[in-house]
Formats: sequence, C-alpha cells, structure tokens
Amino acid sequence: QVQLVESGGGLVQPGGSLRLSCAASGSIFSIYNMAWYRQAPGKQRELVAAIASGGWTNYADSVKGRFTISRDNARNTVYLQMNSLEPEDTAVYYCNADRERPPFRYNYWGQGTQVTVSS
Repeated sequence: QVQLVESGGGLVQPGGSLRLSCAASGSIFSIYNMAWYRQAPGKQRELVAAIASGGWTNYADSVKGRFTISRDNARNTVYLQMNSLEPEDTAVYYCNADRERPPFRYNYWGQGTQVTVSS
C-alpha cells in the first residue's frame, strides 16, 4: 500500500511557475513508476509527465519544454516543475504510483492539488 500526498498547487499568473510535490509513504518508493496526471473541468484525466523507477521520463506534447518531472528516492518524493504556465494548464493535478508484478498491478492515486493559471 502506498499513500500519496500532493502539495504546491495554487493560483499563478500566465507565464509564471509552480513546483508540485508528491510525498509517498508506505512502501518502497524507488521501485514504483511515478507520474503526474491532470483533470480540467469537463475533461478526462490526462497524463502530464511520467518518470520510471530507472529515471526514464515521458511528457505530454502540450507540456514539453515547459514542465520537468523529477524524483528524489531518498526523500520518497516526486516533483513537477511547471514553467511558462498557460491558462490551459488549469486543472487538478494528481500524483500516481504504478508497479507491475505479473499477475498483479499496484496503482495508487493522491487526492489532487488545484492549479489555477489566471490573470
């Protein structure tokens, strides 16, 4: 079992920056693939960025060059640095932990943190 707690959301003006954090507890953090998803009102939840247990990263096209995902296994924390924020980035951002151990899959979500980009 993994517990995930996000922090760092808030209101920011267009062009501004925020850094989201997701603190994990309850299991061996380093073996999990971690990701950030977001869900805007009336839209489906979408993948924003992912970082594998080995450090490989992947980004949605809409955030490439603006967002950076990183992890600190010693602190059991994953981060999302968001720069050049746009109103379209407004959403609830969720942290996700995922691990496959066939035939089982372990997948956990945080409670979400609101990011609002507005002038």
